[in-house]
Amino acid sequence: MIHCSGGAQTKILHFIDNLHIVKDNMFPIPPLFKLIQEQSQTDWKEMYQVFNCGHRMEIYVSPEIAEDIINISKSYHVAAQIIGRVEASASKKLTIKSEFGVFEY
Repeated sequence: MIHCSGGAQTKILHFIDNLHIVKDNMFPIPPLFKLIQEQSQTDWKEMYQVFNCGHRMEIYVSPEIAEDIINISKSYHVAAQIIGRVEASASKKLTIKSEFGVFEY
């Protein structure tokens, strides 16, 4: 379980070895983060390193369990969805695929 603060979308890199995290189905970015990016002219790669961009909590589970967790979350009116996957890797790696590009960390 990862709370995406103090490291934002790259925080997971502190907790893995020999895994590639692929986030390719993230929630839409709220207008606030788009405004921060526009006003600061910060590139999106850095935005994902600094801000959670509206994506606050990650729970890493097998696909068989994910649907149950999503249903529990929705029963409390909290949006939830599968945002990506974990793959074997020779090193730790994170790929974010978003409407603003593909970013590797």
